[in-house]
Amino acid sequence: MTLELLKDKWINGINEVKVGATKENGGTRSRVITLGGQATLPFLFSEGRMPNKPVVAIEILDVEPKEWPETLKDALKGVSKDAVAWAAYCADKCRADLLCVTLQGTHPDYGDIKPAESCKLIRRILKEVGLPLVIVGSGDKAKDNAVLSEASQAAKGENCLFGFAAQDNYKTLAASCMADGHSIVTDSPIDINIAKQVNILVSDMGFDSKRIIMHPSTASLGYGMEYVYSIMERARIAAFVGDKMLAMPFILFVGQESWKVKEASATGADTHNWGDIKHRGPMWEIATAVSMLQAGADILVLRHPKSVSVVKEYIDSMMNV
Repeated sequence: MTLELLKDKWINGINEVKVGATKENGGTRSRVITLGGQATLPFLFSEGRMPNKPVVAIEILDVEPKEWPETLKDALKGVSKDAVAWAAYCADKCRADLLCVTLQGTHPDYGDIKPAESCKLIRRILKEVGLPLVIVGSGDKAKDNAVLSEASQAAKGENCLFGFAAQDNYKTLAASCMADGHSIVTDSPIDINIAKQVNILVSDMGFDSKRIIMHPSTASLGYGMEYVYSIMERARIAAFVGDKMLAMPFILFVGQESWKVKEASATGADTHNWGDIKHRGPMWEIATAVSMLQAGADILVLRHPKSVSVVKEYIDSMMNV
């Protein structure tokens, strides 16, 4: 007797969101990245469409990442002191799909770089590198409002992806992105109800829902990733059955979370059984990234060049199934 597998067929799907603008679109980017559009859980091609493959962004900082683990800094030696050189390296040598510029140096505790200086950097990167950009602030709400609004103007017409719009701090960034033609990242603390609420708040300002990408927050392998996975899956299924305020693609900052954990970055007697430190960190980042792809990630923001290479190969292999 032949058993027939049960298959889910969904009526609704995830919004398609475009990041980047070429000359034909009024910008200067070398490509436009299209995200979302799927009407099935990840890679279940027999159940529905998945027209756009997930993509990989590489995170670069506006200042030298002195607090990063030595293994990670060694992999970027020679470029991490200059954000423009770093961006060019990621585009030319690492085959990044996008670049994620984190303006950490604008934080009052990390240099307090002024908005004008950040704008100069954004313009230099746009001039030297043709990839679409994700641009995020330092995490200091007051400073981010000042910096990102000016950075938005500096990149006007390029359809960058700016973050983060949070429940208690979204109006300034949303207004700037609407005025300058950018897309936006809405942020929530691993909570499906807050994620939906932030999307509603931003949409109520008149922001096009097809320019919104969700950041549900994430965790590294072994540090709560399973909970993140379940939140993402619930959001996807809710979108498939008709919830338009959860029908946005996902962006996940896997690199930030993976390189925080001691198993990925620490040396010493307590970690010697975890294997060679040079391989352990990238493998932790890769394992986390692959798991998040199965949860529905559309953009993965990674840090180590080796991780980028392996994860891109994995994506290509899954899309060819």
